[in-house]
This record gives sequence, C-alpha cells and structure tokens, in this order.
Amino acid sequence: MPTVEVTDLKDGDFLLDVREDDEWQAGHAEGALHIPISEFVARYGELTEAAPQDGRVHVICRSGGRSAQVTMYLVQQGVDAVNVDGGMQVWQAAGRPVIAADGRPGFVL
Repeated sequence: MPTVEVTDLKDGDFLLDVREDDEWQAGHAEGALHIPISEFVARYGELTEAAPQDGRVHVICRSGGRSAQVTMYLVQQGVDAVNVDGGMQVWQAAGRPVIAADGRPGFVL
C-alpha cells in the first residue's frame, strides 16, 4: 500500500481525514477535508470535487488503520492516494498544529 510519513507532508498537500465527527471536532489538521469512513462511499463525490486534479490525496485517521482501508479503495478507483503512516497521533507528536472545530487548539482523541 502506498504510504507516506507525516514528516514528508508539505504545507498545501491535500489531506483527507476519515475519522468520525467526535474525533474531528476534538482536533484536526487545518485545511483537511473531513469525510468519515462510515459515510465515505455515500459522500465520495465530495472528494472528487475537492481533490486537486492530477494531485495526490493523503488519507489520515487516528493511527493509520481506517485511512489504509480508504487508501486501498481510492487506489482501486484510480486515484493517486497514499496512507499517512501513524495518522493524527504521529501528526500531533511531530508538533504539527491540531485545531478543534471551534478554531481553538485541539487534541487527538
């Protein structure tokens, strides 16, 4: 499965967060697109509209399990997608900013 490290991500890379609503509200990466895995297939069109044309989709969850499932699905659909290894736990541990739904500093559930 295509995988990327959190430290390899650059500002402006397209990030898809597939965690559930309570996780997202507690804390997420600014600018990420949020489509929970439980709603992903039904909301797939939101991704195709938001993702950059001919760009890579970096898929993230809490630790990498759910995002791996979504990454495999996207690759099967012909999308250039990679799983973010370690997910938001590694994101936060690496000192990357995490914001809550209200814009204040957040945390990873």
